[in-house]
Amino acid sequence: MEALENQNSIFPKGEKAPADYFTGTAWVKMLVPQDETESFSVGNVVFEPGCRNNWHTHPAGQILLVTDGKGYYQEKGEHVRLLAKGDVVVVPSLVEHWHGAAHDSSLTHIAITNTTEGPVEWLTPVTDEEYNSVQSESALHH
Repeated sequence: MEALENQNSIFPKGEKAPADYFTGTAWVKMLVPQDETESFSVGNVVFEPGCRNNWHTHPAGQILLVTDGKGYYQEKGEHVRLLAKGDVVVVPSLVEHWHGAAHDSSLTHIAITNTTEGPVEWLTPVTDEEYNSVQSESALHH
């Protein structure tokens, strides 16, 4: 992926993310596996174009800081939100959602996860139909 190699990376790409939780290829570099209070973890995630994670929830929420590329964020039953460098997403506790790269761009974000109530709950994959509907839906809402 030439586009990924040319990115202005802030952090190392890390390890390949588990295929059980992602459609496509993503890379995760844990920056803070868990802080001293055992309340937060911080990771840098790089999604290759077309990659997205499964639907999932966080018992105590999460914050995403988009540092490069373009992508999508969607909460169950809501419209897709387009993401670009500089965007901040506050994911509410227990809200089913997914995020990932655009069809034609990689996406890099820092994920700050509150771990006080337990780990992420991974759910079903985002289907190709759900993901591909993003292009037509985003054109309607922007």
